[in-house]
Amino acid sequence: MKTIRNSRLAQAVRGALLLAMLPAVALAQDEAADDLKTLDRVEVTGTRLKTAEAEGLVPVQRITRADIDRSGLTSVADIIQSLTGSGSALNTKFNSSGNFGFPPDGSGVGAGSAQADLRHLGSKRVLVLVDGIRWVNEASASGVGAATDLNTIPLAIIDRIEVLEDGASSLYGSDAIAGVINIITRRDFDGLAINAQLGQYGEGDGTTKSIDFAWGTSTERANFFLGLSYTDQDVVFSRDRAQSSFPVPGTGVAFGSSATPTGRFIFIDPNTSEVFDITPNDGANNPFFDPAQTGCTRTDDYHCFTSADRFNFSQFNLLLTPSERVGAFGQARFEFSDSVGGYAKLLWNRRQSTNQAAPEPLFLGPEAGTGNPLADNIFISALNPFNPFGFDLDSATNLILIGRRPVEGGPRVFEQEVDTWYVGAGLEGVFDAGQRTLYWDVNLAFSENKAEQTNFGSYNIRNIALALGDPAACAAVAGCTPLNIFGGPGTITPQMLAWIQPIVRDRSQNDLALVTANLSGSLFELPAGSVDFATGLEHRRLEGWYRPDALTIAGDYNGVPSLPTSGKYDVSELVVELNFPLWNNDEIGQKLDLTVAGRYSDYSTGISEVTPKYGLRFQLVEELVFRASYAEGFRAPSIGELFGSASRFDAQLDDPCSTPLLNPSLAGNCAALGVPSNYQQPNPQISITTGGNDQLDPESSRSFAAGFVWSPSFLENSSAAERVDVEVTYYRHDIEGAIQAIDAQTQLDLCVQTLDALYCDGITRAPTGGINGFNNRLTNLGTIETDGWDLDLVWVFPVTDIGQFKAAWRNTLVGDYRAVGAAGQVQPQGPGIEVVDSAIPEWTSNFSLDWSRGNWSAGWTLRHISELREQCGRAISFPVCSDPANNTNVLEATTYHDLQVAYRFKDFNDLGLAFGVNNAFDKDPPICLSCSLNGYDASTYDIPGGRFFYVRADIKF
Repeated sequence: MKTIRNSRLAQAVRGALLLAMLPAVALAQDEAADDLKTLDRVEVTGTRLKTAEAEGLVPVQRITRADIDRSGLTSVADIIQSLTGSGSALNTKFNSSGNFGFPPDGSGVGAGSAQADLRHLGSKRVLVLVDGIRWVNEASASGVGAATDLNTIPLAIIDRIEVLEDGASSLYGSDAIAGVINIITRRDFDGLAINAQLGQYGEGDGTTKSIDFAWGTSTERANFFLGLSYTDQDVVFSRDRAQSSFPVPGTGVAFGSSATPTGRFIFIDPNTSEVFDITPNDGANNPFFDPAQTGCTRTDDYHCFTSADRFNFSQFNLLLTPSERVGAFGQARFEFSDSVGGYAKLLWNRRQSTNQAAPEPLFLGPEAGTGNPLADNIFISALNPFNPFGFDLDSATNLILIGRRPVEGGPRVFEQEVDTWYVGAGLEGVFDAGQRTLYWDVNLAFSENKAEQTNFGSYNIRNIALALGDPAACAAVAGCTPLNIFGGPGTITPQMLAWIQPIVRDRSQNDLALVTANLSGSLFELPAGSVDFATGLEHRRLEGWYRPDALTIAGDYNGVPSLPTSGKYDVSELVVELNFPLWNNDEIGQKLDLTVAGRYSDYSTGISEVTPKYGLRFQLVEELVFRASYAEGFRAPSIGELFGSASRFDAQLDDPCSTPLLNPSLAGNCAALGVPSNYQQPNPQISITTGGNDQLDPESSRSFAAGFVWSPSFLENSSAAERVDVEVTYYRHDIEGAIQAIDAQTQLDLCVQTLDALYCDGITRAPTGGINGFNNRLTNLGTIETDGWDLDLVWVFPVTDIGQFKAAWRNTLVGDYRAVGAAGQVQPQGPGIEVVDSAIPEWTSNFSLDWSRGNWSAGWTLRHISELREQCGRAISFPVCSDPANNTNVLEATTYHDLQVAYRFKDFNDLGLAFGVNNAFDKDPPICLSCSLNGYDASTYDIPGGRFFYVRADIKF
């Protein structure tokens, strides 16, 4: 692949040369006889060729409608995330808003959305198609998304899902580095079908209700389909499960917040130079402070702050976020003649979801680390009527940190409303050129994803600063009421809240418009067979924007600040794919084919790309096919990555310079950074500033896959099996110039270890030693390399008196995963490692056994995740750290069991009833010490206490 940044003239010349190839390819004919062609040609995800041999060119996993119904799941993303080749991705088990902040790619947190990751390469490197056409990226309500929210696609409209776990930029363009998810909608459907499901966790919460209507009819020249879908998922609170009821399981409140309902106050008495780190006693709502008392032995209303005083924010968090989705999809297809047809599609989908976090903390003073000058440079007047200390608290002189959590204002509640519109239309047909038959189609599509997020429970830091300052200045502003942050719960009155607590509204939108034209068929004959081709033109325009609340733009928002983002670009592309039959001889292998594909992409941002792909398919005998492919790919920077303005995300960071030092040899380096020898990190939540970079280059990739598909004939229709299929694939992906920021904890650790400006630039510290600034901007980071194996076995047993069994065993083994920064810094991810809410298991395995006999059917599925390891961090001193000698915690291998039994009343409108339970043995996920919320990895495991029962009914008229 070559990246070209030069004159528009040169780009135009190259484009003209490639376009000139199109008529030559289309019109080149051979008078030799060709196989009979029909309008219903084979179409396979992973190739544009319409030939029967295309079926085995690339590794594609198919999820049928029956598989979806058997899963008991009500979300496309949940189904994809259960595949063995999937990686960590956002879903409704992530209570993201208010906790995750803004990720470094400018995409926002995608609160309430559900995404897909393949090969652990990230959701933004997976391309989502619907009927082969690109789907719009999400609007996250807090940024311009770079991934697709699969909740925008209702299950009712899906016929099957095809997952290509191979690089495919040469065929589909940008974003297909890790693979492609192609969702095929229902077409040929007659009658009315109703599918309803009701499910609930064994603890009586998390009730999920769904109902789908599917209607279709056909005439001689047309067919119509209408799908309606409604899903309502109720909440599960973190406090209702033992494992998630504390910040880190097994550590109590030791890792809770220092912003408490009574407040934590660290300051220097200007009269005595005594340093205080104190908190009011319980019940001391108007605490008395005696400045004559020093140390921690006190008889006034205060005591020295300890870990036992920390706040358990987990009591307010959500383990499963509520989500309500309603969607409608209509599709009409027409045959205008025997050789020309057309279609029209329309979709609307709305998601209403909610996230909740603990009451928003107020961190004030130079150790606050918020990055907001109004909070970091706070001045609290001695004249404030509630100030018990009798002197000013000034960030410039004597104030170090105040942490107060106004529980009076209630939890932070983030409500999202996300609307998706899609309209598409096209023509398709077939015509003869000589003795050849060519297939063509032209498509138009317009889609929009628009989100609004309303935030209740946050604060206006400018109004807080005014209410804590000189009462005379406060009195001069209408509505200002002096604020009491010094008393216990209940001392912040409704009048005070009315002054400091606004309603915050953020909006975001992503638009996609595209037009494509494709042509395929046969060119001419070689001795081994026909040379087939496919070619196409595509033009698409992407536009996105994010508009935070005016309060946020002004810098007055106490939460995560950000600035507006907007941008757009368009791209024109030409793709050509050719299949050359090199050998066709039963004596030495039946058939050998070479496939060559290439795509030229021209971006309005000044980037041009040429991406090739090569594939070999060798059918040794009828039952055994070997295949291999090599592809180069790319991913263009997203709108958020290119144009995203400065914003902030909050990270839980362990400061290596906090005493007691985990590595005593770093004491000299910490001193060189200006950290006092007795410094203790008061607040592990550090605000990280991030943002887009309009100088980013595209990511480039190389993908290789090789393997075989074997269907042994000696087992076919034998006493042991009706059919057996074995599929083995080796894969490798190499990404260069990966767009991301260096892991924040890694950057901080390297700064302290090396004192290198490469890592330390952008990290600033207050005179007290605490981090008060952390710049972590996007760049073309370095390389990501991963490889592994897929091993799949499907065994269909013969029909016997007790019924028929079918077994399927799918496995993914990750051999290597290595992410390296531009300067050689190794990122913490790797096989068998859990880090930053993301796991890369060395082995994931799904085994299913299905049985059917007459009207009865049943299924048993095992989902296995191999052992993982993580660093214990400062939890090393607690028993929950399984290997403290190596600062390592082991997340033991986990296996889930899902069961379902069903009966179909064939004489009563084919009524089907099914009862199932997922996680039948109530297996809790292993405890994760490094995960951000709820003590487990929500993208890898089921929720704690997660036995889920459901009943489903479907009927067709």
